[in-house]
Amino acid sequence: MKPFLAFFFALIFISFNAQKIYSKAYGNPKDAPVIFIHGGPSGNATLFEGTTAQKLADKGFYVIVYDRRGEGRSKDENASMTFKESFNDLNQIYAEYGIKKANILAHSFGGIIGTLFTRQFSEKVSSLTLAGALFSQQETYDHILKQAKEKFRNDPSKLNEIHEIEKLSKNSAAYRKRCYETASEMSFFSMPSPTPESRQLRKEYEAGEFYSTNFRNAESPLKFYRNETQNNLNNISVLKEIKKRGIPIFAVYGKDDGIFSTKQLNDMKKIAGKNHFKLIDNCSHYLFVDQQNEFLQFLVENLK
Repeated sequence: MKPFLAFFFALIFISFNAQKIYSKAYGNPKDAPVIFIHGGPSGNATLFEGTTAQKLADKGFYVIVYDRRGEGRSKDENASMTFKESFNDLNQIYAEYGIKKANILAHSFGGIIGTLFTRQFSEKVSSLTLAGALFSQQETYDHILKQAKEKFRNDPSKLNEIHEIEKLSKNSAAYRKRCYETASEMSFFSMPSPTPESRQLRKEYEAGEFYSTNFRNAESPLKFYRNETQNNLNNISVLKEIKKRGIPIFAVYGKDDGIFSTKQLNDMKKIAGKNHFKLIDNCSHYLFVDQQNEFLQFLVENLK
């Protein structure tokens, strides 16, 4: 039988600058801490929390999830959505849970935040795991639009839409939004062949408490692009710098995550190293739901 502490969890609303940041911890505080950084802007941690956080804790980790200021359950109309603000709040997470050093687990846009945080606060990071995480943003956008041109090559109307997107400022919320809308239209975020296990996870999530709190703030991307000058980044050099500092980088991606090109995945494999990199078959962007067992196995093998 597992000890009682393995099922311990704590819910904390962190008051910082007169605002409250939603966070919750799963597992034994004596175990290795893992902090999950969700995607966005305009995201939240509900899908990971509702499907995977406790299961990862059961593997022997102290798992902390939170919603960034102004996103999800951390509502704040005055949030600036800048990286500086994100770092300040993440440092508060460390303080509130009494953590000096943690494994960062970053998904999607959270990969940008996790990478920059790791560079700036290296002494607080045991390892950086990129899970379906962005790292060279313009390459991702270019790949999406290139694939769209091929898919819709016989559709003049769609081709015209793509050309309109290409004319937009590459440093704008509108450009980002329309690129990802195009990716969604091509099912780039969808698992090719859902398994009984993945269907069940989705079903349980959608019927549970976390889905009902799946708040998405449409203003978040607009604020981010208005207030943050670093808004279309290529973090390859940053990741190489982190690795030189001796911080392990792990990377796990879905083989069918359509927003990443083969070149990008090969670049990431070179950065992380062959033994620190995994591509999961029949898996797209939300790999902790699409292929949860393989995802958890990768984390256990590398973070234990």
